[in-house]
Parts: sequence; C-alpha cells; structure tokens
Amino acid sequence: MLITIDTGGTKTLVASFGSDGKMGESIKYPTPADPKEYATTLKNVVREQYGQKKVDAIILALPGVVKDGVAVWCPNIGSGWIDVPIAKMLHDILPDVPLLIENDAKLAGLAETRSLHPIPTCSLYVTISTGIGTGVITNGRIDPGLRNSEAGHALIEYDGKVRQWESFASGHAIVKTYKKYARDITSKRTWHQISDRISRGFLAVIPIIQPDIVIIGGSVGTYFDRYGDMLVDILREHLPPHIPCPKFVQAQHPEQAVIYGCYYYGKDFLADRAAQSQ
Repeated sequence: MLITIDTGGTKTLVASFGSDGKMGESIKYPTPADPKEYATTLKNVVREQYGQKKVDAIILALPGVVKDGVAVWCPNIGSGWIDVPIAKMLHDILPDVPLLIENDAKLAGLAETRSLHPIPTCSLYVTISTGIGTGVITNGRIDPGLRNSEAGHALIEYDGKVRQWESFASGHAIVKTYKKYARDITSKRTWHQISDRISRGFLAVIPIIQPDIVIIGGSVGTYFDRYGDMLVDILREHLPPHIPCPKFVQAQHPEQAVIYGCYYYGKDFLADRAAQSQ
C-alpha cells in the first residue's frame, strides 16, 4: 500500500493506493498553518487510518520549494513556511516506512504526463492558480536536473519593470488587475490581454526547455478553451523560426493530479529500490 498526501494551502487530502493502482479510502481536513501542528495532525491521521496496515511508502506533496526534506519556501501555507525541516518532523510518522517529499506541481505534472499516450519525451506542466507552478517531466519522470526549477519565478520585463512571471500572470494577478475571477471573464479582449501576460513567461521558458508538449492546469487552466488559441497564436508569432511552438493541452485531471502523481512517484521509488536490490 502507498499513502499519498496532497497538502494544499487550505485543505490536506490523504489517500491510499493498492497494488492495482486504485485509490482507496481518503481523508480531507483543513491544513494547519503552524508546521508543528501540521506534523502532529498528519501523524495522528496516518497512524489512526493506516497504523495497523502494511504500508510500503508515504509520499507527501507540498506547495512550494522542497530540498533534501526541507520545505525551503511554501508561501501559501499559513503566513508562509520558510526552512521547515519537515522530513525530520515526520521521520517517525510510521516506523520503518520511507517518506518521500516533493513539490506538488511537479507531481501533478508527473500524473498528467503519464496519462498521455504515448508518453512524450519532454513535457512542461504549468499550473496557473494563485501563483504559477511548473514541472518538467522527461521520459515519464520528474527531470532530476530541473527538480528545483521554479519557472513561475522567472524574471521577465513587463510593464517597464523586471518582475516574476507569476506576479502579473497568475490567477491572483488576474483578479487584482481585472477585479474578476477567471470564471467570470467572458470578454475576448480581456482574454487576449491575459494571453499576452501568460505568453511572456512561455517566451522565456520554451526556448530553454523546448518541451514536446505543454500541459496547462490550475484554476485558470480550467478555462483554457477561452484563451488557448490566442496564447498559441502569440507564441507562434514571437518564437524564433528554429524553435517550434509545442503542442498545448489542458490538464485532464486538475483536481486529482497531485494525489495520482504521489502514487506514480511512490510506485517508481519501489520499482527502483527492487531493481537495486537484485
């Protein structure tokens, strides 16, 4: 059994997966803002639900930068987590059970990529919600060389200032600028403006990564049909002739991508460990 944990800024989802890849029972509860309270609550939930069962690994997704088991920066949990040693705090969550911790956008990208047939050589997953999160998936796995990349924080000149991409193109930025949520915007003119904002980051990132496909998720990704063609037209107009515009698609499972990404990540970990022991 694999235990998967999707930590969001407001809610945390804990679910189990059997060897058949099917999701079992799940528990959802408000995400505690304080790291110590978060760790205590998560331990209690996992031990109560799975303490008497055979668990092969626990996979934890966090909404921020994760390095060597440390939540370096998770701005959307409480007032923001900085340098929280989360692996150390959870080391005894279940005795002798491996704990794997990864960024949520990269796990979502893993799940969305693995759902494609055939699996592309290189995919770029971009979630456009409160902020902008990204994940680069190579040959069906989170790219190890770009594991800590944060394209949403790419520095781009926009409106006369050097700014982070997500500061002017995220869901939060859209609400701040247009006084509406994406779901309420129907004006083509407004969506063209939003497409221009979103394109600025892609024009910086695509020439570097050159993915085969770009997958758009998140709350703004839900309305991809309203701006997708506009976005691609802008990119084709501005990308250099020798750098083709990749295929753009909408995420197919935006609500469950992270939890399924945890499952694939854990499954790969177990397979790699078994191969190394032979």
